[in-house]
Amino acid sequence: MQKKINIQNKKARFEYEILDKYTAGIVLVGTEIKSIRDGKATITESFCEFNEQGELFIVNMYIDEYSHATYFNHQVRRERKLLLNKKELKKLNKEVKNSGLTIVPLSLFLSDKGYAKINIALARGKKLHDKRNTLKDRDNKRNLDRIKKNFR
Repeated sequence: MQKKINIQNKKARFEYEILDKYTAGIVLVGTEIKSIRDGKATITESFCEFNEQGELFIVNMYIDEYSHATYFNHQVRRERKLLLNKKELKKLNKEVKNSGLTIVPLSLFLSDKGYAKINIALARGKKLHDKRNTLKDRDNKRNLDRIKKNFR
C-alpha cells in the first residue's frame, strides 16, 4: 500500500489572493519521483513562469537528492516543466502578461496512478492590511472554536 503524499504551500494562501486553480502534471526524472514518494520535497519558495515558447515551468522547487541513487542523481533546484492543456496555458499566459498576476503552487501530491501532480493557482499579491485581516480572522475563528469546545 502506497502512503499518501500531500506537500502543502501554506505561505501561498497567506501571501496571495487565490483567483483560479488548476491541476498540472510535472515532468520528472526517476530519482525525483522517488524522493517525492519519500516526502522529501518543498514548494514554499517556488513560483511558476512561462518561457519564450509558451511552456510553463516551476522554478525553485526543492526535491532532495535520492539517498539510494548513484552518480545519476538529479539537481535539487532545477526548472521543471508543468503539463497543462494548450487552452489552459494560453489563458494563464494572457492573464499573467496583461493583468500582472502570478502563478503559485499550492500543493504537490501523488495521483491514484502514482504520478506526481501539482495544484497551481492564478493569484494576486495581498497588501499588508489584507494580511492583517487574515491573521485577525484566523485568531477570531480559533477563539470561537475554543469557546464552543468549552461550552459543550
